[in-house]
Amino acid sequence: MKSKKRIVLAYSGGLDTSIILKWLQENYNAEIICYTADIGQEIDRIKIIENAKKLGVKKIIIKDLKNIFVKDYIFPMIRGHATYEGLYLLGTSIARPLIAKDQIAIAKKYKANAVAHGSTGKGNDQIRFELGYHYFGPKIEIIAPWRIWKLKSRTDLINYAKKHGIKIPKDKKGAPPFSVDDNLFHTSTEGKVLENPKNSAPEFIFQRTSSPEKAPNKATFITIDFKNGDPVGINGKKMKPEKILNKLNLVAGKNGIGRVDLVENRFLGIKSRGVYETPGGTVLIQAHRAIESVTLNKETMHKKEAIVSKYSELIYNGYWYSKERFKLQKIIDIKKNRVNGSVKLKLYKGNVIIQSRITKSAAYSMKKVSFEENKSFNKSNVERFINFHKKKLRN
Repeated sequence: MKSKKRIVLAYSGGLDTSIILKWLQENYNAEIICYTADIGQEIDRIKIIENAKKLGVKKIIIKDLKNIFVKDYIFPMIRGHATYEGLYLLGTSIARPLIAKDQIAIAKKYKANAVAHGSTGKGNDQIRFELGYHYFGPKIEIIAPWRIWKLKSRTDLINYAKKHGIKIPKDKKGAPPFSVDDNLFHTSTEGKVLENPKNSAPEFIFQRTSSPEKAPNKATFITIDFKNGDPVGINGKKMKPEKILNKLNLVAGKNGIGRVDLVENRFLGIKSRGVYETPGGTVLIQAHRAIESVTLNKETMHKKEAIVSKYSELIYNGYWYSKERFKLQKIIDIKKNRVNGSVKLKLYKGNVIIQSRITKSAAYSMKKVSFEENKSFNKSNVERFINFHKKKLRN
């Protein structure tokens, strides 16, 4: 293969990327820089450094991107109420653009010739990473081992790891692990028994949510404060974006909120089954919808609602940096400065129940909606309104 001077590898320290690291060393005459983005996943910095050093890597970079991830990626997506195919809150999808952007920045800083990732040849992540690479570093070469090496299966990877002395982790049942992706927003689990959709997801795979049956018998009440469309605090206390999401993950996960078992249509056309846990995100989207209901007018809300499906699909397919996504984000955010106030929620055994909405906005009029007789709404206009619209029935 063509010789490279320097390659920046998106490295988790786990089995797959450790194998890729060794494979790059065997097949490319290059210095490998290991890059890890800390976006709130379960991370063992010591393990990452040790595993990379065992394979001869000298430059290991771990970047804390949690607050940027929440503020600049998750919150805009929450404002758009993004859900792919009605259920998936796009936890993996939204992480890849940020990692790709920062990985290219590292590559430019250290004058690397190429970047590499560990996404499989059948999955969506290879597309998400590489569209990000192309956007920020169109002249930097991309190496996607899963598309070019001779290792064809999980069994091949395990055999390769044994041959090269790479430690193979075990799951809670003592077997090679499921395919798991996690960050501050979500955890996804795929593979093994989940590949057959007739099989129920075993309880032991869930990492951040209790089952509704084991959730507390007493409800939890929580208030989320919003300013300019984004959450800014919980129960009246201002908090940084990452702290807000972390707090909501804990309290919602404890109450059995945020589980989704989904057979989805991948961008490449393959159907796949995944189990997702997005406790804090589930609460945030419902709370955001609630605060918008009393702060935005009908026209603005309906324009937003009309683009949710397309907006979500763009994110799922890796088009976070596309002109079309930017255009839709402007529609989503056009009146976000009006979305201010607080929403009180009741969390109970997998349910998110709206208790109250408090705002100074005049979008919701008590006088107009009241069943008590009042002069603020001219009911005599209703007949003309109906007569106008009845003409459209035959058009």
